[in-house]
Amino acid sequence: MEVLSLPILVGLIGVALLFDFLNGLHDAANSIATIVSTRVLRPHYAVGWAAFFNFIAFLFFGLHVAETLGTGIIDPGIVDPAVIFAALVGAIVWNVVTWIFGIPSSSSHALIGGLVGAGVAKAGASSVVVFGLAKTTAAIVLSPLTGFVLALFLVLAVSWLFVKQTPFAVDKVFRVLQFVSASLYSLGHGGNDAQKTMGIIAVLLYSQGMLGPEFYVPLWVVLTCQAALALGTLLGGWRIVHTMGSRITRLNPMQGFCAETGGAITLFAATWLGIPVSTTHTITGAIIGVGAARRATAVRWGIAGNIVVAWVITLPVAALIAWLCYLLVAMTI
Repeated sequence: MEVLSLPILVGLIGVALLFDFLNGLHDAANSIATIVSTRVLRPHYAVGWAAFFNFIAFLFFGLHVAETLGTGIIDPGIVDPAVIFAALVGAIVWNVVTWIFGIPSSSSHALIGGLVGAGVAKAGASSVVVFGLAKTTAAIVLSPLTGFVLALFLVLAVSWLFVKQTPFAVDKVFRVLQFVSASLYSLGHGGNDAQKTMGIIAVLLYSQGMLGPEFYVPLWVVLTCQAALALGTLLGGWRIVHTMGSRITRLNPMQGFCAETGGAITLFAATWLGIPVSTTHTITGAIIGVGAARRATAVRWGIAGNIVVAWVITLPVAALIAWLCYLLVAMTI
């Protein structure tokens, strides 16, 4: 086992926290797109609201997702600093590219792709934990589908319950309720996404023998990862807010509530089950479900299709970048 000097170890942890920050920046739109597009909150208030609930999410969830990322994607026995560095570079590069072009791709799957690419570059395909990767890739389809179905049924149920109410009365009620749904979604976002970086830092520490014989996530890692994600959310990702909040379909407060609630239920379930899902996929599926409940033509399917293409290529492209990065690092050491 290669033992790192303290400055290099701190530097690698810093790179992991940079990814976490960029994750919050990139995925800020997931938490606030609906509440901003319905004009319930102004953007700068919405990001503060979302960042607060991002940070406190660790109080509500276990660390099952962190354990999956740390030990369930690639064999922790082959992890070394070069693998971690290459995985993070693969994820960060793809996040920056998609942020520049305003594409709501998945930071989660970029990180998982980076881990797989770096692991395969070092030890071949046998380094991949097939069950963990299969569970995660299945969620690429299941998380947006679940968000879609839940949001669709919520819209139908709410429409039936409020059928005798005036549009003004319905709008007034759901302008209040959307604060609740946005809070729940931000909790789910913080609970699932911050744990991915926790898993990366924890497995790095484990590979250095700093956690003892058993893998676990130290409290200081939990707090710094939640803070980095919340800070990224606080600074926001305005390019992607536009795509998520208005270009896919137009939303009113009732529809925004249904999309956020459907997405939050999906994220809560995935986090408790230890499945690292994409918050981007989840909320996009929920927004499309809300639009489809109104009428199929309310969804701009061309834009939705472009987003799906980005989902499909995220994992392999990040894996390729990480694979190349690992080979370059290996040649220089």
